[in-house]
Amino acid sequence: MTYLTHIAISDYEQWSYTGKLMRNTLKQVNRNTTSALFNDDFNTLGAEFSLYYPGKLPESEIFAAVPDVTFVRAGSGGSKHKNGTGWKNLVIKGDNLSALKALLKQKEIQSRIDLIYTDPPFSTNLTFRKGKLRSSTISSSQIDEVAYEDTLNGPGYVEFIRQRLILLKQLLSTQGSIYLHIDYKIGHYVKIVMDEIFGKKHFINDITRIKCNPKNFQRKGYGNVKDLILFYSKTNRPIWHGAAESFSEDDIKRLFPKIDKAGRRYTTTPLHAPGETQNGQTGRKWKNLLPPKGRHWRYPPDELTRLDEQGLIEWSSTGNPRKIIYADEKVTHGKKKQDIWEYKDPPNPAYPTEKNLEMIRSIIRASSNPDSCVLDCFAGSGATAIAAEREGRRWILIDSSEAAIRTIKERLSAMNGTPAPYAILETQ
Repeated sequence: MTYLTHIAISDYEQWSYTGKLMRNTLKQVNRNTTSALFNDDFNTLGAEFSLYYPGKLPESEIFAAVPDVTFVRAGSGGSKHKNGTGWKNLVIKGDNLSALKALLKQKEIQSRIDLIYTDPPFSTNLTFRKGKLRSSTISSSQIDEVAYEDTLNGPGYVEFIRQRLILLKQLLSTQGSIYLHIDYKIGHYVKIVMDEIFGKKHFINDITRIKCNPKNFQRKGYGNVKDLILFYSKTNRPIWHGAAESFSEDDIKRLFPKIDKAGRRYTTTPLHAPGETQNGQTGRKWKNLLPPKGRHWRYPPDELTRLDEQGLIEWSSTGNPRKIIYADEKVTHGKKKQDIWEYKDPPNPAYPTEKNLEMIRSIIRASSNPDSCVLDCFAGSGATAIAAEREGRRWILIDSSEAAIRTIKERLSAMNGTPAPYAILETQ
């Protein structure tokens, strides 16, 4: 059976989906409607989606189409006393696509980047300004300096992002990962592009970031307080140190509601898990009890006996055993960080659309090593460099905005503790 799906789109946004493994895909693109054809075998073939639009270059042609540039030294900063390896961090002023191509030609950098965090324009059709008294979007003045213009939209914007992602993937090490910060209006298109470039199997998380306090705008719709971060790895073995958050007092009371005779807070969890064990030990009787139908013991009978002897199993009045989990043993390790984060934008940003510094630091801790290099090709406020410095990582920043480069230099100079040595380069 074949299914035909129509997606209505605006005149300039001419998109279509198709599968790489489908040979008889129908693509019909016109000024009003895009059609995509799917069949029953699509999912079973393991095919991945691609996004088709006018002006999409074949991946094989992108590298050659990017203008060649060289780097010219334009300044330096940081403390020589912090340089034990000879490495210098980089602030690069210039078009990031050409700069990424130039970096790919440097052996010490190509395929050596362990982490990319970047926050590109969001296709807002706005001009962002930086004034002496303000850098926020809403309160900017027409006399303020233009920080950057975010005027690309539709297929042109998606191709702009795609070409940079293709080069960024080549810069990533085999244990590298990328966090792309984007908004809810364009992020779904970018997600498909990232699936195409990095592979769906390397998609890890779509992270929701609470960016501000609730809004009360008078419009027909819900208030928007979030954007998103798309998290992908290059291979199936990315650096991962885990991410934990502290338990609040309310968390402890809610998650560990029971108190034993010694005054220790605890909760209990089932001793069985889904799935039957046919011949293994976890399907056998323990204390004349079989696990419930369709389930198996979480531990072999010998381990269950050990837990019971240590007083770590609570028996209900009906004879149902459950494992005891004490709060004081769990709290020290923290709770696993989930995919909804509350990291609000700074109230007094140094640069328009500046992101939360502690959020970037948490990303760096989770997905890089102390000797890793972190790259941000839409550097803006330089928050990625500040975060990398505080976490002891190497870093490379790229931005074409004069206001951004000046802000980065000012913030590095104002750090508590001089940063590691860095060079300021310009493309030509």
